[in-house]
Amino acid sequence: MFSLLLAVIYLIFISLGLPDSLLGSGWPKMQMVFNVPSSYAGYVSMTISFMTIISALFSPRIIKRFHTKWIVIFSIMLTVFGLLGFSISSQYAMLFLFAVPYGLGAGAIDASVNHYVANNYSGSVMNFLHCFYGVGAVISPSIMALALKYARWNEGYRWTAYLQIGILLVCIMALPLWKKNDEEIDEETSDSAGIRQTIKVPGVVLTLIGFFAYCAGEATCFLWTPSYFAGTKTGLSDELIASFGSLIFGGLMLGRLISGFISNKLGDRLLIRIGIIVEVAGIAMVCVKTYGYLLSAIGFVVIGTGMGPIYPAIQHMAPTNFGKRYSAAVIGLQMASAYVGSTFMPMVFGHLQQNIGIGIMPVYLLIFAALNIGMLELTYKTIRV
Repeated sequence: MFSLLLAVIYLIFISLGLPDSLLGSGWPKMQMVFNVPSSYAGYVSMTISFMTIISALFSPRIIKRFHTKWIVIFSIMLTVFGLLGFSISSQYAMLFLFAVPYGLGAGAIDASVNHYVANNYSGSVMNFLHCFYGVGAVISPSIMALALKYARWNEGYRWTAYLQIGILLVCIMALPLWKKNDEEIDEETSDSAGIRQTIKVPGVVLTLIGFFAYCAGEATCFLWTPSYFAGTKTGLSDELIASFGSLIFGGLMLGRLISGFISNKLGDRLLIRIGIIVEVAGIAMVCVKTYGYLLSAIGFVVIGTGMGPIYPAIQHMAPTNFGKRYSAAVIGLQMASAYVGSTFMPMVFGHLQQNIGIGIMPVYLLIFAALNIGMLELTYKTIRV
């Protein structure tokens, strides 16, 4: 029963990853259809992320009031509605309407499932969990590439929505699996601290800044990697450019898969340090000027591989660093800070690349990698755990 529940949780994270890479993969074509500047992708991404911030901030209250299983069901329903809405959008402005359920669906499910796993499973399971997020995020650029080749970008969103509906049906059928764990969940969440109490705990703010920096770089890669190739390489087809959206996600999946086997031995902190080193090596590869696209493509995979263990390790450290009483609120705050980075930093980069050139992307990523590791190292010194 417990193993089956874990399998369902992995499937939930596949569903969480599915919508995240569609906008970046489809945007080079969507931009032309809507006849708007390339930077306008940032506004749509910002709206999605802003709604996710709202749901993440409310997640401690939601987690105390509702069981994770119901949060999962309702959140997937919201993302399905958002995806189907994007698929029928005929004007740029319509994207903002459907970005609301698109974003709200992600925040609560992300925070609630991460809280449940951080408190009940090992770091290895957390890394494998986020590896399955990468599976979903790798699948959707391929779906968009097929849609651009055989149909339209709209179908990429519609086909992804159909996959989400399938996962939703599985989750509904799996509801009885959660019953065995309901009492345990109630005990863990009954004494949870609130946002106001938690923000005052030493080291929490530093962690939030570090998480912000990580997700700023990650989200910039999510949204702008296909556009980077479109702007720096010549002679590439629309479907090939769209498929480059899966590079960073493939790297994330690989990094988390590897980390799943070694995290219990190395620990979260060492994994993060190694991940930053690998990420910087990937950024260096992208900086090398070549005529073809192969080295840059490998570089983005390496960047994703380095980023891979950072997100799950920061989440998994929350109960250890700050205690179980604060873990739900810490993870909710981490999700909110993460999506602040995801909301504003891709938009900021959109304006930078429009004025300076998209070739500035590796430098932009390097700045946030340095901020990420710097803030986390300060956190360790502050909490001394």
